[in-house]
Amino acid sequence: MRFEILTLALIVGACTWAFRFFPTKADLSGIKPDGMLARFLASTGPAAIATLFVASVLPMLKGGLPLPLIIGTGAVLAVYAAMRSVVLATLAGSVGYGLAVWLL
Repeated sequence: MRFEILTLALIVGACTWAFRFFPTKADLSGIKPDGMLARFLASTGPAAIATLFVASVLPMLKGGLPLPLIIGTGAVLAVYAAMRSVVLATLAGSVGYGLAVWLL
């Protein structure tokens, strides 16, 4: 393995570990609920989900808009709007997408 690749893997691994470890140890009781840090921390999760969604959908859109993608995304949005549950919405989207691929 090249030294540059190993170094990059170690840096990314250390940063990922720090990003996941230190928030669990931080004392956040002193921050204001409507302050800038609280808003930043509250928006990090949805921003990561949106980024992952766009990164996984973009390759599918090269040949047009596939029906399984429409069904899966529609199932996520419908279940989340009805129940406000991220878990159930994710499961509904997976089931909708899988059934659409299976049927087609």
